[in-house]
Amino acid sequence: MLSFYTAATATMKVALLSLTRWQVIGKENVPKDGALIVVANHLSVVDPPLLSASVTRRIIFMAKDELFRSWGRAFVRAFGAFPVKRGTSNRESLRQAMRILDNGQVLGMFPEGKRSLNYAMDRAELGAALIALRSGAQIIPVGIIGAEHIKGLGVIFHRPRITVTIGKPFHLSKSNDQPTRRQLVDSSDLIMSHIAEVLPPNYRGVYSEGNLEWQKKAIKGR
Repeated sequence: MLSFYTAATATMKVALLSLTRWQVIGKENVPKDGALIVVANHLSVVDPPLLSASVTRRIIFMAKDELFRSWGRAFVRAFGAFPVKRGTSNRESLRQAMRILDNGQVLGMFPEGKRSLNYAMDRAELGAALIALRSGAQIIPVGIIGAEHIKGLGVIFHRPRITVTIGKPFHLSKSNDQPTRRQLVDSSDLIMSHIAEVLPPNYRGVYSEGNLEWQKKAIKGR
Protein backbone atom coordinates (compact mmCIF):
# COMPACT_ATOMS: atom_id res chain seq x y z
CA MET A 1 0.00 0.00 0.00
CA LEU A 2 1.26 3.44 -0.88
CA SER A 3 2.13 5.69 2.06
CA PHE A 4 0.28 8.96 2.45
CA TYR A 5 3.51 10.81 1.71
CA THR A 6 4.02 8.95 -1.57
CA ALA A 7 0.40 9.44 -2.64
CA ALA A 8 0.37 13.14 -1.67
CA THR A 9 3.66 13.77 -3.46
CA ALA A 10 2.44 12.05 -6.62
CA THR A 11 -0.78 14.11 -6.51
CA MET A 12 1.25 17.28 -6.07
CA LYS A 13 3.37 16.45 -9.12
CA VAL A 14 0.26 15.96 -11.24
CA ALA A 15 -1.20 19.26 -9.99
CA LEU A 16 2.04 21.13 -10.65
CA LEU A 17 2.37 19.73 -14.17
CA SER A 18 -1.28 20.44 -14.95
CA LEU A 19 -1.77 23.84 -13.38
CA THR A 20 1.65 25.51 -13.41
CA ARG A 21 4.80 25.83 -15.46
CA TRP A 22 6.95 23.93 -12.97
CA GLN A 23 10.62 23.18 -13.42
CA VAL A 24 13.32 21.81 -11.16
CA ILE A 25 16.94 22.80 -11.69
CA GLY A 26 19.84 20.95 -10.07
CA LYS A 27 18.30 17.55 -9.28
CA GLU A 28 21.75 16.04 -9.73
CA ASN A 29 22.94 17.95 -6.64
CA VAL A 30 20.90 15.78 -4.26
CA PRO A 31 23.04 13.00 -2.69
CA LYS A 32 21.44 9.60 -3.21
CA ASP A 33 21.93 8.54 0.40
CA GLY A 34 23.16 9.73 3.77
CA ALA A 35 21.94 12.34 6.23
CA LEU A 36 20.82 15.56 4.57
CA ILE A 37 19.31 18.87 5.62
CA VAL A 38 17.20 20.60 2.96
CA VAL A 39 16.86 24.34 3.62
CA ALA A 40 14.74 26.71 1.53
CA ASN A 41 13.16 30.13 1.44
CA HIS A 42 9.47 30.15 2.37
CA LEU A 43 6.80 31.74 0.18
CA SER A 44 3.60 29.71 0.43
CA VAL A 45 1.73 27.00 2.32
CA VAL A 46 2.40 24.73 -0.66
CA ASP A 47 6.19 24.91 -0.17
CA PRO A 48 6.50 21.60 1.77
CA PRO A 49 4.68 19.45 -0.84
CA LEU A 50 6.39 21.46 -3.58
CA LEU A 51 9.80 20.52 -2.15
CA SER A 52 8.70 16.91 -1.75
CA ALA A 53 7.72 16.83 -5.42
CA SER A 54 10.99 18.46 -6.47
CA VAL A 55 13.54 16.56 -4.37
CA THR A 56 14.04 12.88 -5.21
CA ARG A 57 14.37 11.69 -1.60
CA ARG A 58 11.68 11.65 1.06
CA ILE A 59 11.81 14.73 3.28
CA ILE A 60 10.71 14.81 6.92
CA PHE A 61 9.73 18.39 7.71
CA MET A 62 10.09 20.36 10.90
CA ALA A 63 6.88 22.41 11.02
CA LYS A 64 5.64 25.16 13.31
CA ASP A 65 3.57 23.94 16.24
CA GLU A 66 0.51 26.00 15.20
CA LEU A 67 -0.02 23.75 12.18
CA PHE A 68 -0.65 20.80 14.48
CA ARG A 69 -3.59 22.69 16.01
CA SER A 70 -5.06 23.96 12.72
CA TRP A 71 -7.79 22.51 10.50
CA GLY A 72 -5.11 20.85 8.38
CA ARG A 73 -3.39 19.08 11.29
CA ALA A 74 -4.39 15.62 10.06
CA PHE A 75 -2.68 16.26 6.72
CA VAL A 76 0.43 17.65 8.42
CA ARG A 77 0.75 14.61 10.68
CA ALA A 78 0.03 12.15 7.87
CA PHE A 79 2.70 13.87 5.78
CA GLY A 80 5.23 12.89 8.46
CA ALA A 81 6.09 16.34 9.82
CA PHE A 82 6.94 16.97 13.47
CA PRO A 83 6.31 20.15 15.49
CA VAL A 84 8.63 22.86 16.69
CA LYS A 85 7.61 25.78 18.92
CA ARG A 86 9.08 29.07 17.86
CA GLY A 87 10.83 31.12 20.52
CA THR A 88 11.52 28.21 22.91
CA SER A 89 14.41 25.83 23.50
CA ASN A 90 12.64 22.95 21.69
CA ARG A 91 14.80 20.19 23.15
CA GLU A 92 12.45 17.42 22.00
CA SER A 93 12.29 18.88 18.47
CA LEU A 94 16.09 19.03 18.40
CA ARG A 95 16.33 15.41 19.54
CA GLN A 96 13.82 14.37 16.87
CA ALA A 97 15.81 16.22 14.19
CA MET A 98 19.02 14.55 15.31
CA ARG A 99 17.37 11.11 15.25
CA ILE A 100 16.29 11.70 11.66
CA LEU A 101 19.81 12.63 10.62
CA ASP A 102 21.43 9.85 12.67
CA ASN A 103 19.25 7.44 10.67
CA GLY A 104 20.61 8.84 7.39
CA GLN A 105 17.30 10.47 6.45
CA VAL A 106 16.43 13.90 5.04
CA LEU A 107 15.33 16.76 7.29
CA GLY A 108 13.44 19.66 5.71
CA MET A 109 13.59 23.15 7.22
CA PHE A 110 12.57 26.69 6.37
CA PRO A 111 15.17 28.64 8.40
CA GLU A 112 13.13 31.86 8.41
CA GLY A 113 10.50 30.06 10.49
CA LYS A 114 7.62 31.70 8.67
CA ARG A 115 6.44 32.69 5.22
CA SER A 116 7.79 35.93 3.79
CA LEU A 117 5.08 38.57 3.45
CA ASN A 118 6.81 40.32 0.55
CA TYR A 119 8.43 37.18 -0.98
CA ALA A 120 11.94 38.45 -0.15
CA MET A 121 14.14 36.65 2.38
CA ASP A 122 14.07 37.82 5.98
CA ARG A 123 16.43 37.13 8.87
CA ALA A 124 16.57 33.45 9.77
CA GLU A 125 16.01 31.83 13.12
CA LEU A 126 19.03 29.98 14.53
CA GLY A 127 17.55 26.47 14.68
CA ALA A 128 18.82 25.28 11.30
CA ALA A 129 22.34 26.41 12.15
CA LEU A 130 22.25 24.64 15.52
CA ILE A 131 21.13 21.35 13.97
CA ALA A 132 23.70 21.64 11.17
CA LEU A 133 26.51 22.26 13.67
CA ARG A 134 25.40 19.45 15.98
CA SER A 135 25.03 16.90 13.19
CA GLY A 136 27.67 17.86 10.64
CA ALA A 137 25.19 16.65 8.00
CA GLN A 138 25.33 17.81 4.40
CA ILE A 139 23.08 20.78 3.61
CA ILE A 140 21.23 21.36 0.34
CA PRO A 141 20.16 24.97 -0.31
CA VAL A 142 16.96 25.32 -2.33
CA GLY A 143 15.54 28.46 -3.90
CA ILE A 144 11.80 28.60 -4.56
CA ILE A 145 10.50 31.11 -7.10
CA GLY A 146 6.87 31.75 -8.02
CA ALA A 147 5.09 29.70 -5.34
CA GLU A 148 3.58 32.92 -4.01
CA HIS A 149 1.37 32.98 -7.11
CA ILE A 150 -0.41 29.74 -6.22
CA LYS A 151 -3.60 31.30 -4.87
CA GLY A 152 -7.12 30.01 -5.30
CA LEU A 153 -8.71 29.25 -8.66
CA GLY A 154 -6.62 31.90 -10.40
CA VAL A 155 -3.85 29.34 -10.80
CA ILE A 156 -6.01 27.50 -13.36
CA PHE A 157 -6.10 30.46 -15.72
CA HIS A 158 -2.64 31.93 -15.23
CA ARG A 159 -0.48 28.79 -14.93
CA PRO A 160 2.22 30.56 -12.88
CA ARG A 161 5.85 29.70 -13.51
CA ILE A 162 7.27 27.81 -10.51
CA THR A 163 11.02 27.23 -10.39
CA VAL A 164 12.78 25.18 -7.74
CA THR A 165 16.57 25.49 -7.90
CA ILE A 166 18.65 23.00 -5.93
CA GLY A 167 22.14 24.19 -5.08
CA LYS A 168 25.27 22.18 -4.45
CA PRO A 169 25.64 20.46 -1.06
CA PHE A 170 27.86 21.92 1.65
CA HIS A 171 28.28 21.35 5.35
CA LEU A 172 29.25 23.11 8.55
CA SER A 173 32.03 21.62 10.65
CA LYS A 174 30.48 19.42 13.33
CA SER A 175 30.78 20.81 16.84
CA ASN A 176 30.35 18.71 19.98
CA ASP A 177 30.46 21.82 22.15
CA GLN A 178 27.56 24.18 22.72
CA PRO A 179 27.97 26.85 20.01
CA THR A 180 28.06 30.48 21.03
CA ARG A 181 25.44 32.89 19.75
CA ARG A 182 28.06 34.40 17.45
CA GLN A 183 28.81 30.98 15.95
CA LEU A 184 25.09 30.36 15.44
CA VAL A 185 24.54 33.74 13.80
CA ASP A 186 27.56 33.32 11.51
CA SER A 187 26.51 29.78 10.57
CA SER A 188 22.91 30.87 9.98
CA ASP A 189 24.06 33.68 7.71
CA LEU A 190 26.24 31.22 5.78
CA ILE A 191 23.28 28.88 5.26
CA MET A 192 21.07 31.74 4.11
CA SER A 193 23.75 33.07 1.77
CA HIS A 194 23.80 29.68 0.01
CA ILE A 195 20.02 29.88 -0.44
CA ALA A 196 20.35 33.45 -1.71
CA GLU A 197 22.84 32.29 -4.34
CA VAL A 198 20.19 30.16 -6.04
CA LEU A 199 17.58 32.93 -6.01
CA PRO A 200 17.23 35.99 -8.26
CA PRO A 201 18.16 39.32 -6.63
CA ASN A 202 14.56 40.42 -5.95
CA TYR A 203 13.99 37.36 -3.75
CA ARG A 204 17.14 37.68 -1.64
CA GLY A 205 15.84 40.41 0.66
CA VAL A 206 18.17 41.17 3.56
CA TYR A 207 20.67 38.66 2.16
CA SER A 208 21.15 40.59 -1.06
CA GLU A 209 24.74 41.22 -2.07
CA GLY A 210 25.84 44.53 -0.66
CA ASN A 211 22.87 44.74 1.69
CA LEU A 212 24.31 45.67 5.07
CA GLU A 213 21.04 45.33 7.00
CA TRP A 214 21.57 41.67 7.92
CA GLN A 215 25.21 42.35 8.80
CA LYS A 216 24.22 45.14 11.18
CA LYS A 217 21.56 42.95 12.81
CA ALA A 218 24.04 40.10 13.13
CA ILE A 219 26.58 42.31 14.86
CA LYS A 220 23.91 43.72 17.17
CA GLY A 221 22.70 40.19 18.00
CA ARG A 222 26.15 39.07 19.11
